[in-house]
Amino acid sequence: MAFTARIIAAFGRHLVVRDAQGNERGARPFGRKLQVVCGDQVTCEIDTHHDEAHVTAVLPRDSCLYRTNLRADEEAVVANLTLMLVTLAPVPAPDLFMIDRYLAAAASAGIRATLVLNKCELPWPPDLVAELAAYAAVGYAHIAVSAKTDIGMEALRAACAGDIAVFVGQSGVGKSSLVSRLVPEADIRTGELMRSQEGTHTTTASRLYDLAGGGHLVDSPGVRDFAPALSRLEPTSLGFLEVAQRAPRCRFDDCRHLKEPACAVRAASESGEISPRRYESYRRLRRLFETLGAQDNPGRKPRSR
Repeated sequence: MAFTARIIAAFGRHLVVRDAQGNERGARPFGRKLQVVCGDQVTCEIDTHHDEAHVTAVLPRDSCLYRTNLRADEEAVVANLTLMLVTLAPVPAPDLFMIDRYLAAAASAGIRATLVLNKCELPWPPDLVAELAAYAAVGYAHIAVSAKTDIGMEALRAACAGDIAVFVGQSGVGKSSLVSRLVPEADIRTGELMRSQEGTHTTTASRLYDLAGGGHLVDSPGVRDFAPALSRLEPTSLGFLEVAQRAPRCRFDDCRHLKEPACAVRAASESGEISPRRYESYRRLRRLFETLGAQDNPGRKPRSR
């Protein structure tokens, strides 16, 4: 008999699913072409011979994050998220372009994003404080926390209530420590999943955890540091909220907001209405986006106006 369930753990093609009644069981995708990720809602059938479920179909996703793999192909990493926790810290120095790219990926996928400022017990440089004000002006809230001292952890738990969340950010900002604070059993349960599938030649385990205050957290080393797939960005604004807000005032409907005349976005950057640094991030990402488009369509050259 078929039933619907959510993928709550994935380790290669070894899965754990949870049905509507809260029952969990091992599962595998039925067929090599079926690609599923943690967070997916799926249709399953019981394989009585092997005491496991076969995942036969993936239900439509409300959202999905994609990364670019080592073969330069895009692949899904986690599905049906509602909140991206973009994590930064005073040490190591934040890669603001990478932060902008995460935020762009979230906006393009219809996922809310919040900045999580870890290591708040350390002094924050004045220029970084100014950048946080620029993010706030765009509409990105932030939560100051410390995985070391527990400052702000209750606010972080409250922010996740009712959501399916994921931490992303550059290495060294303390994402794994924050996960351990929110879900103390995370390392143990992931280790058990990996040991149970020892010898399968896979390298990344993803798992969805229930949070004590409500909501869920998806964690995976492959998700924490992923590079968002350029091809999945919203093509007009690339997921930059301030660009999307001002684009309708540009002279040209297909304005790329680079060199076009009467561009409302460029004018806003020049006047200081929007962050010039954020605008430069947009320009940099636009060039990457168009270079990728030209590679995918060899006969097409990047436009110039």
